[in-house]
Amino acid sequence: MPGYLTTHVLDTARGGPAAGVRITLARIEGERRRVIKEMVTNEDGRTDAPILPEAEFETGTYELVFAVGDYLDGCGVAPESPRFLDAVPLRFGMSRQDHYHVPLLVSPFGYSTYRGS
Repeated sequence: MPGYLTTHVLDTARGGPAAGVRITLARIEGERRRVIKEMVTNEDGRTDAPILPEAEFETGTYELVFAVGDYLDGCGVAPESPRFLDAVPLRFGMSRQDHYHVPLLVSPFGYSTYRGS
């Protein structure tokens, strides 16, 4: 099976998908962090295409950064100064050619993730 990377962002406080979340993908190479691309979630809380499609997939260490603070601002959640959650970074490894699904469940005061299917 060829490898590829997807995500899904769900707003657990509102009970639905998180549309309009900006996501940055970076490849980690030693101490170097190289940004590969940026995407925004659609109305279903997913990106319109895989974050890393089969043609661009490589094993290695990566980081997804979710712009949760901007999303919460857009939802009208009253901002704190500073906001408890702003940029949520998830660093993870992809060790083989496979489908890696990295969802984010988020609320103004917490988040969780897992390797999905």
